[in-house]
Amino acid sequence: MQPLIGVTTAVRVLSTNGITVCTAYTAILSAVERAGGLPVMIPSNMGDDTLRAIYARLDGVLLPGGGDIDPKYFDEAPHPALDMLDPLRDNAEVKLVRWAAADEVPLFGICRGHQVIHVALGGSLIQDIPSQVTVATPEQHALPEGAARSHPSHAIQVADNTRLAGILGNTQLIVNSIHHQAVKTPAPGFVITATSPDGLIEASEMPGKRFALTVQWHPEDLAPDDPHMQGLFDAFVQASAERMER
Repeated sequence: MQPLIGVTTAVRVLSTNGITVCTAYTAILSAVERAGGLPVMIPSNMGDDTLRAIYARLDGVLLPGGGDIDPKYFDEAPHPALDMLDPLRDNAEVKLVRWAAADEVPLFGICRGHQVIHVALGGSLIQDIPSQVTVATPEQHALPEGAARSHPSHAIQVADNTRLAGILGNTQLIVNSIHHQAVKTPAPGFVITATSPDGLIEASEMPGKRFALTVQWHPEDLAPDDPHMQGLFDAFVQASAERMER
């Protein structure tokens, strides 16, 4: 049997007709499918009992990219640059992360998902890189106007002897980048596994856990042409399959 992979969703109001929808990026779903998983979208507008019932059927939880996270989750006042807040998604994802971490259900976080996992488990964020990080080069982390999402943005240095290094097969590579927030304080139990040249946290993992890995870049946009980036999804789905078979 194939593992059931829950993919969290954004809640959006369509500008064309005002309808509220839950959405997921198709590149994420396709990457999970290529890895052999069965992707299912988790609606973020469900009540806690329904959300918990959905979670109970999952073999792995994937948190993709999206808008900013409400800083109330790490006890800070909102920065003026905050954009695309999604309270329903925040609530659902924080609960899912805490449940999955407690149960050792495989967790994979991408961009916003990387940040949410840390926030849900006790970490904090840089709310706006351009205004809050003087040593950073903000343009390296934002997508140039008109560029494809796969546009190579900056290098990362991957730590040796980590799960991430084993998956990527290299400790130095170029990644895409589409974000203005970043992890400031990692959640307890996580180790930093990759950084950008300006010192921002680009990846992390929780040693000893079945699978808890986060990346700041968007491997789903690189995976169709890069087997190592697809390998991140492969490893996550494999870990989910192993849990399913227990």
